[in-house]
Amino acid sequence: MLGRLEVICGCMFSGKTEELLRRVERARIAKKKVLVLKPALDTRYALEEVVTHYGRSLPCRRLPREVNRSFLADHLGEELASAEVVAFDEAHFFGPQFPALCEQLVGEGKRVIVAGLDLNWRGEPFGPMPELLALADEVVKLQAVCVVCGKPATRSQRLLGGEPAREGPEIMVGGLESYQARCRDCFVPPSGGLPFGKEA
Repeated sequence: MLGRLEVICGCMFSGKTEELLRRVERARIAKKKVLVLKPALDTRYALEEVVTHYGRSLPCRRLPREVNRSFLADHLGEELASAEVVAFDEAHFFGPQFPALCEQLVGEGKRVIVAGLDLNWRGEPFGPMPELLALADEVVKLQAVCVVCGKPATRSQRLLGGEPAREGPEIMVGGLESYQARCRDCFVPPSGGLPFGKEA
């Protein structure tokens, strides 16, 4: 079997996990052995499940941020060896060596499916996602609906007290209570600055 890397990206509430689970379900219907994984940092809905914002879920295994191939071999053993499809949710939370891990798995003939935010709440490329997008055999970029104007949304607006956040750490796990999907025009960049890549 030829390995391949499929990357599903987009902003919050764009359906990334839904698409990941859809692909996993189709692989299972095709009688493929599937392993579903997510970072331990993602504790929003369930510890041992990948869960969409709308309640769909599948059992999964949790991984540390700095996961590598030897960790997978030590902790997942035969489960990983027999998997034909390996699916990672919330990939933006993994560390800088994650793309190399995905490439190793692809090199072993596995179909690797990755879902994650392409941009952080500041509108900047997020974690390992830029490298994954460059390496991918297939990229799917999903859009949500802007909660302000209803246009297609590509940005994740972090909220503090119901207002756009101006500062804070890059990673803050949350859902509807902490984030909104917004289009480029309605997105308010932090600290009053311009969105990533724009000049005054």
